[in-house]
Amino acid sequence: MITIRRWTAAALVLMSLGAALTMSSQAVAAASTGSTITQDDLHALAGDDFDAKAQAIDHLAADGSAQATALLKALADDTAVTVGDSLAIQKDDKYLDPITGAPVKGDDAGSLTLNNVLRAKVATAAAAGALLSPDHDARAHAIDTMLQNPSPAFKTLIEQARQKETDAVLRKRLDQLWAQSALHDADPNKRKEAIDLIAAAGDPQMRDLLLPIIARQADGTFAEPDATVRSAADIALTQLAAAQRRSEFFGTVFAGLSLGSVLLLAALGLAITYGLIGVINMAHGEFLMIGAYATYAVQTLFQRFLPGAFDFYLVAAVPSAFVVAAAVGFVLERTVIKHLYGRPLETLLTTFGISLLLIQAVRTLFGAQNVEVINPSWMSGGIAVLPNLMLPYNRIVILVFALVVVALTWSVLNLTRLGLFIRAVTQNRSMAACVGVKTGRVDSYAFAFGAGIAGLGGCALSQIGNVGPDLGQSYIIDSFMAVVLGGVGQLAGTIVGAFGLGIANKLLEPVWGAVLAKIAVLILIVLFIQKRPQGMFALKGRSAEA
Repeated sequence: MITIRRWTAAALVLMSLGAALTMSSQAVAAASTGSTITQDDLHALAGDDFDAKAQAIDHLAADGSAQATALLKALADDTAVTVGDSLAIQKDDKYLDPITGAPVKGDDAGSLTLNNVLRAKVATAAAAGALLSPDHDARAHAIDTMLQNPSPAFKTLIEQARQKETDAVLRKRLDQLWAQSALHDADPNKRKEAIDLIAAAGDPQMRDLLLPIIARQADGTFAEPDATVRSAADIALTQLAAAQRRSEFFGTVFAGLSLGSVLLLAALGLAITYGLIGVINMAHGEFLMIGAYATYAVQTLFQRFLPGAFDFYLVAAVPSAFVVAAAVGFVLERTVIKHLYGRPLETLLTTFGISLLLIQAVRTLFGAQNVEVINPSWMSGGIAVLPNLMLPYNRIVILVFALVVVALTWSVLNLTRLGLFIRAVTQNRSMAACVGVKTGRVDSYAFAFGAGIAGLGGCALSQIGNVGPDLGQSYIIDSFMAVVLGGVGQLAGTIVGAFGLGIANKLLEPVWGAVLAKIAVLILIVLFIQKRPQGMFALKGRSAEA
């Protein structure tokens, strides 16, 4: 009996020595690298207490050692697993101790549970180590990540990065990152400096960080005890509110110009056909749809046969959209519409029926579901003109494209023989026929040209939304309003009318909503036409006197 007790005691002593040696080896390994990670940190991360996990992550972030950085990266990459009541890093088919790096048994390895808050904290902590990286892109990515979830725990590290940063753009963003972490500094001078930096950046989204500074607590006292800091926060909030109003105004104007550019492309061809032939073409919106589907077809061909040149598919899609829409327009004018001149009611009903036929034909060919047209890489993203105002590249390209189409249309109408005939027929059809102009052929060419321009509009529309059979129905009424408002047959009037309608809609939408804004614009146009029936730009020539 005594012998058994001695063996038991000896075993306990050996186990204690083994544990002590293990802990000693871990301590030596940690001390050799300056790490302060303990088994308690690993146990907390492997446990179920999320508050304890958050504290352990903060400890890792403050540690800064190679072990802490590797463990944070493993947490971010989901390669950290639980092994018993501790933690291990999975590398291929091996499991390594985070402190010593020695292999451990992973027979009972399990997944580690982190909520979204902890994942954001891990991402910020993992990025913090790259603030001092020699790689510019790595530093930029670290700053972007930390700005999404700023933490005062990294203030010292951010200060070091600010002192060493040589890139002016990154230094400015580091200033903002430091300001967010220094708002709760014990030194009131640093708090005021942080507020001044936030105000100088002019980002209205930072207002929420400053509001608690001027707020009162339940007992009536201010949360911020220093009056100078509160005064700086008041001034900063006023400046940020003004910046918010500026950003909203410029954003609304740009949205109006963007909408106006789409309306312009839709109304430009309508202005030519309506002004020349007098046809109320309710199928004009379907030319937009045809141009959009032509763009989709070209995109599909490039994806299948020329994937390496996909970024240039729009170079082929633009002329394709014009040609296909113009061809459909030419066939419709020759077969149907030319027989209805001088009968506006029959023309309206017939073209409405044609629009339904075209929609159903597209549904049969491409299906009833919307199809996706992908932007080329050079049209993805945007440019930040203000801290909270991003102008998308695709919208900018469409705006420029609309102006280029206007310039080409003006050139065709004013510098070519076809344009001379179109203007002659528009001003006085009978006299043009008397001098040998084949007015019927001019009508066909003009209608095809107008349909082709609408096809270009569809190509542009495909870059800002999905393409569906009902695409053109959303723009036909607004297109007619732009033509009538600007003046029938007047290119300049169509430009002013389209951009005017776009900006007016976007200015009224924040006040009254989209539906009431459109109603208000329609009422204003009706009142304007009652006062000036010829529109903003009156038609010149004998036809204007008729």
